[in-house]
Amino acid sequence: MAKLSVRDLNLKGKRVFLRVDFNVPLADGKVTDDTRITSSLPTIEYMRQQGARIIACSHLGRPKGKRKPDMSLKPVALRLSELIGAPVAFADDCIGPAAEQKSAALKDGEVLLLENLRYHAEEEANDENFSRALAKLGELYVNDAFGSAHRAHASTVGVTRFLEKSAAGLLMEKELTYLGKAIVNPDKPYVAILGGAKVSDKIEVISNLLPLVNSLVIGGGMAYTFLSAQGIGVGKSLVEPDKLVLARQLLDDAKKRNVQVLLPVDHKVAEKIDPAVQPRVVGLREIPDNLMALDIGPKTIEVFVAAIRGAKTIVWNGPMGVFECPPFAEGTMAVARAVAGSGATSIIGGGDSVAAVHDAGVADRITHISTGGGASLEFLGGLKLPGVEALTDK
Repeated sequence: MAKLSVRDLNLKGKRVFLRVDFNVPLADGKVTDDTRITSSLPTIEYMRQQGARIIACSHLGRPKGKRKPDMSLKPVALRLSELIGAPVAFADDCIGPAAEQKSAALKDGEVLLLENLRYHAEEEANDENFSRALAKLGELYVNDAFGSAHRAHASTVGVTRFLEKSAAGLLMEKELTYLGKAIVNPDKPYVAILGGAKVSDKIEVISNLLPLVNSLVIGGGMAYTFLSAQGIGVGKSLVEPDKLVLARQLLDDAKKRNVQVLLPVDHKVAEKIDPAVQPRVVGLREIPDNLMALDIGPKTIEVFVAAIRGAKTIVWNGPMGVFECPPFAEGTMAVARAVAGSGATSIIGGGDSVAAVHDAGVADRITHISTGGGASLEFLGGLKLPGVEALTDK
């Protein structure tokens, strides 16, 4: 870690502006899934033990600069209070006199949560005056919101210019450590598993990982652009026609680098995505013109699982089929179980893959589950994340 960690800061008695990712689902004014809150508890508890005065802030949803009561962080303050077993103060705005007053009134180890940052359009615009107004609330800065680190917003970048030191929280540090290991000196054999609908979402990741990996396993909708690029008929399966040339180039590049690319050798096909449908299994070149492939077939599962079994490092992003529809879940579930049982350092990113390891009941056997879908993709794609770059160097 080339950046300061919260552990490098002297926190006692200091007001610390803490950026977290509390963008959680709400229903009837209650938090329905507190995973993102619990992910930041180690940082919050560490800071409390060290006597910091914590001013936590987050966005929730996309209110687009308007105050929307259903996107208020007030229910989150209540849930956080239950989780830490201590009161959490709440400010009705994230800037201004009331927030400044509440921040100034904090005692060592106390926590204040500010109202939704995105109630102000200036947050996403990384507006300088808004950044200064946020910075008035604290003395030090800690970013524990890896899921927002790929955005250059006021609370992830702008505010760091007006505070003494900026450090990574424990969750951010963990993300950077594991994802960093996946792109710098990973243990071999190294297998990257990529799925999901589109090649276009994963171009940078494939290009950046090709020089590093031994095998590239490609499933999901994006596999059919690669098969189509090789002149294989794919019926009505999802194909990105404007990415066929690129797919051919990536396959050529892999061949030159001696990287094994594994694509589906059989498919589960159907007319439509429907829980009541009975899918058919067909061979590699046998997809009927009127049907689409919606999951990998049993032979493909065997091939993919065999590749996973021998790995020492695995990065997985994206499902193997339309796994949220039960008839097409088998491929993704099989991969989830294989990754969990591999004994490799396994790093999983992207909402769907994360959901899959939870559905398969194997999440506790994954080395690292990333909290940032877009951020982890950009990081693995070799892009610099503004929220990380803004932190103070060690």
